[in-house]
This record gives sequence, C-alpha cells and structure tokens, in this order.
Amino acid sequence: MDNGNSFDSRSYKQKIDGILAEIEQVNATGKYKPDWESLAAHPVPEWYRKSRFGIFIHWGAYSVPAYCNEWYPRLMYYKGNPVYRHHVRKYGREFPYRKFTELFTAPLFDAEKWLETIKASGAQFVMPVAEHHDGYKMYDSDLSRWTTVKQAMHRDVLGELSAAAEKNSVVFTTSSHRAEHYWFLNGARTLGYRTEANDSRYSDFYGPMATVVNRNGLRAMLRGERGIVPDAEWLKDWLAHTAELVKRYFPKALYFDWWVWIPQFRPYMKKFLAYYYNLAEARGEEVVVEYKSDALMYGAGVYDRERGQLSGFSPAVWQSDTATAKNAWCHCTTNRYKKAVDVAAAMADVISKNGVFVLNIGPYADGRLHEKDVAILEALGKWTAKNADALFNSSPYKLFGEGRRHKAKSFGDSLKYSPRDVRYTYRPCHVYAIVLKPSRNGIYKMKSLRADRDEFGFGITGVFMNGSPVKWRQTSKALVIEAPAAEDGMPPVFDIRID
Repeated sequence: MDNGNSFDSRSYKQKIDGILAEIEQVNATGKYKPDWESLAAHPVPEWYRKSRFGIFIHWGAYSVPAYCNEWYPRLMYYKGNPVYRHHVRKYGREFPYRKFTELFTAPLFDAEKWLETIKASGAQFVMPVAEHHDGYKMYDSDLSRWTTVKQAMHRDVLGELSAAAEKNSVVFTTSSHRAEHYWFLNGARTLGYRTEANDSRYSDFYGPMATVVNRNGLRAMLRGERGIVPDAEWLKDWLAHTAELVKRYFPKALYFDWWVWIPQFRPYMKKFLAYYYNLAEARGEEVVVEYKSDALMYGAGVYDRERGQLSGFSPAVWQSDTATAKNAWCHCTTNRYKKAVDVAAAMADVISKNGVFVLNIGPYADGRLHEKDVAILEALGKWTAKNADALFNSSPYKLFGEGRRHKAKSFGDSLKYSPRDVRYTYRPCHVYAIVLKPSRNGIYKMKSLRADRDEFGFGITGVFMNGSPVKWRQTSKALVIEAPAAEDGMPPVFDIRID
C-alpha cells in the first residue's frame, strides 16, 4: 500500500532545499549561531532539571512481528541469526519489511489512555519515538509517504500523543533515530537473492542501504555501521527531516540515537541545534537536546547513557534511559521483564547522581499497553506518589550514596543491590535515604550518617517513613534505623529530618 502515491525525486529535492534555506535564514537572524561557543551557552531548561522521570515509548511497524527486538527490519535481511530464520519460517523470504506497515493499523490505540497511565506513574514527560532506524514515521510529514498518516493506520500518532500529553499536563518530547537509516537495511544488498528493498519504486522507504561489505551473514551484520561514511546528500536530508519534525510538533526535548556522533554530522548538527534553539527563543519556550558520547560539545545539550549510569555525582544534569524489558525496547513475545523494585532502584540511583531517569515501554502492535508495562508503571506510581519529596522535590546531596559503586558505562543496568546500598537526596531540613533493596529484618545501617562524620554536621531530630516516625539511633559507626517491612517490596525511603 502506498495510497497511490509515488516518489517524485524532483519535488522532494525542492522541499529539502526549501527547509535548508529556512534554517539558514533563522540562524542568520537568531540569537544562537551554528558554532559550539554559542550553542554551549544555551541553558538546560528548569522544567527538565526538575522532571527527574520520563517515559520513552518504542512503537512502530517492528511491533507487528514482535520478535527479538526493534532491530527486526535489519536482522531479517541477514542470514545466520534467529530473526532471519524466524522471518523465513513464519512469513517467507519474499515477504518484505514494508508489508508490516500494512499490518500496523493499531485499532486499539488510545493516546489519552496511554497518557493517563503514564501520568499516574509519576512521570513528568513522555518521549515517543518519532522515527526509528527503519525510516517509518509515526507522524505526518511533507517529506515522506511512509508515515502512519499516509499508510494503513491513517493516524498521526505523534500528534495525538502530543495533544494527550498537554491535556494531562505531561511535557511532550520525542526522539529521532533517522541518522542510522542510511545503512540500517543494507543486508538486503548482499542477501544473495533480489528483494523488494532493491526495487527503485521503494527506495525512499528502504533508504540508501549503504554498506562497506559484500558479504551477508551474522559476522557482516555485526560490523554494523563501522566504516560507513554518510554523503552530503544524506546529511542534508537528515537535517531537513529533523527540522521539519521540530517545527511541526515542537517537542520540548529531542533525543538522538548514537550515529550522529561521527564527525561528518557535526556541521549539520550545529545548524540544527541553532535552528531549534532559535525557534524556541522566538516562542518563549525552553527546550533541550539529549545526546550520546561526544555527538555534542559539552554544555550544548544533555549527555545520555543508554542502559547505564555514572559512577558518581555529576555537576551537570544528565540522563539515563533504560527499558522495562531486559532484552528489547519494543514489545516482543520474547521479552524478559524487570521487577518494579529493580526499576525503582535504578531510578533512585540516577536521581541521586543529578540524573534524569527515562523508562521505556513497548506497546502491542494493536495499540494496547502491555500488561507487564502497566503493572510496573502502576507500582512506580504508588511509590513515587508516597516519595515525591525525595525524588522530585529535592536535589542531590553532598554525597550521592553508599554501598556498591558502579562503573560508569552504558549497557550495564542489570544490577543487583543489597540493603547496604543507599542513595541520598536533599532539601532544606531533610536528607532522604533511599535504600535500593528492602532489608528482611527491617534494620538499616547508614555509615555515611554516623555521628562523628565531619561532613554531616547537622543534628538529626527525627526519622520518618511514609510520614510516620520510626526508631533510630546514631552511633559512631552508623545511623541505625528500624522500620517495618515494606508491604509492596519497593525500596524504602527515609525522611531524615535535621536542624
């Protein structure tokens, strides 16, 4: 299905050139210029600093096969991996990825119900994926016929979620993963037999499929994007598509995936940042861009660590994004889900280090939220509601915590905690101690708050849990707290009041 439309390359180029000209005009007269000195002066918004918790949503055509992970469109064209074998067995080797867009109709999608559930979790912002590596847009666009509006669903997913977010007083943000589409489906070039991806009628859907190898198979697939260099045409294309996205929906934050960190993107990234920041300035709004590694100069945006954390406190606010599922970002029948207590512990660890915690959920293809996601969000909602002062109305303390010290890395969020692992936050007259795993005997010892510690000069006047006083004593070795076991099994939070 393509709604009877075909790709008109001349018209497409005219649209791209028009957007690029607008970017130049805005940046020529705007406050922010496309250089790092100017961009690094852009402040991190106060709404973002205070948010501390947001919800990511990976939902797209890859949710239809619901197998392995959201990289299904890439893996299905590479022999030697389970996705290829699964695809051939279930759909046949002649079944192209485009066919999944025809099946992605989502009759049960209800943006308002999604946002009601998200708001109840305690999340301050929502971040649905606008476009993943597959190149299929979840929004209306003048630059593509491959969108949820023009294809089988006939709905503007991003627009509906933006409206529902505003109605529920949740900040609307989004993410773009389009950069990787330059090479993402390149396995189709070396598969050994012709597929629809090689058909010029659909080149605007499958993308350039750039590759530096002439082999197929698992080893070639694992090379990923290494050695591939985007050409100027693609970089201009990326810039125009990204600018159209922010101008049309104006998200308060935009998250970029990893490939924009390569040097060739930098001149175009600087133009985009200046454009986005200048549009926000003209509208009187505060926006932020989240990035990985060194895609942006330090200070020009917010650094993100995927499925990871920092080893200690950061003076600059940062972000950690992870998922309810251990093995995927979208819904898959093969998903293994985390426990709510482990998600809460990860959130507390990030917040204590001056971070913003982003949790991803993956809805069913038909538009329903997954029951495992809902259960985790409901548990988080009850926990965050009881402990909002410690999580959202506080700031990092002079020490982030005690116990196990993590390595600063990405893809390392499968962490096990003990009752000795404590994270601290603060507001005047209150130190909050968040214990990452409940103690079976209800006794907690916090060495950092011992009586003779020089860094802790204030006297303790009381210790409370859920608003009720608990037993405590301060010795030369530790602050010892005795508390009843948490009925929900979630991390206990102690309000240590000081004079």
